[in-house]
Amino acid sequence: MCGRFTQYRTVDEYAKALQLGLLDGDWANQPLERYNVAPQSRVTLLHQDELGIYALPVRWGYAPHWADGKRPPAINARIETASTSRFWGAIWKKGRVLVPSDGWYEWKKHPTDKKLKQPYIIRLKSREPMFFAAIAELPSPEHEGGGFALITAASEEGMVDIHDRRPVVLRPDVAREWLQPGLLPEHAEDLLRHHDTPADEFEWFPVSRAVGNVKNQGSELVKAVSDPML
Repeated sequence: MCGRFTQYRTVDEYAKALQLGLLDGDWANQPLERYNVAPQSRVTLLHQDELGIYALPVRWGYAPHWADGKRPPAINARIETASTSRFWGAIWKKGRVLVPSDGWYEWKKHPTDKKLKQPYIIRLKSREPMFFAAIAELPSPEHEGGGFALITAASEEGMVDIHDRRPVVLRPDVAREWLQPGLLPEHAEDLLRHHDTPADEFEWFPVSRAVGNVKNQGSELVKAVSDPML
């Protein structure tokens, strides 16, 4: 799963990594500087429709209108069921978005003390921006601020030692295709299942346990710690 991530570059940097053109403006060149993005907060997404590609803030967490209040908003959608579940049906076909990021956090249980968990950050070895596949109900008069969920898959190779689930990270060329409005739902599912970024392109290391407090937002959170239990 993914319960925290970072988003600290500028929208312009993310767009250039995708080789996309967005509307010019000073806002696009302001670093987002979010080193501890938590559920229920508003997050900058990239979305495409017939008029073009744009960035907008959307709340992290989604529930269809018929489930609202019956359960907490879901922050992750499992790739195994996202395309067929009634829960996601309203946004699977037309709600495809990208969440630009620089890494995500996972917590690993301590080998001897099960009450302790060590946070790790996972990022691309290349240090390039990454793009999480996500589905969203976009803001509108009917849906107010909207909501989104990251799509997750089973972890593989060494990454499974940190956590058994991971967000689906798309390479820039695949990410651009994921955004296309005319993409058939079955093709979208194929992109997620067969064209996500392999585990050997990532690296991970322990970071400060301060990331566990959502009030902590400094850049020191993404730095490796010499003592894993700090």
